[in-house]
Amino acid sequence: MAKTLETMGQVCPFPLIEAKKAIEDIHSGEELIINFDCTQATESIPRWAAEEGHSITNYEAIGDAAWTITVQKK
Repeated sequence: MAKTLETMGQVCPFPLIEAKKAIEDIHSGEELIINFDCTQATESIPRWAAEEGHSITNYEAIGDAAWTITVQKK
């Protein structure tokens, strides 16, 4: 079961900070869905996930300036 993190309206770096906290609360193999509208997070979240060894299973634009990214915990 995936956990969803809503960070719409939060300025960077808060979506990334919240994602780091939220992923600690799930088990290995589970997914964290992060919805955000901070342009900088389009680079910082995938970079953080890769550095930590997590997998990106979905990444898509859901609006003109909004995205969703799904991170599977290592």
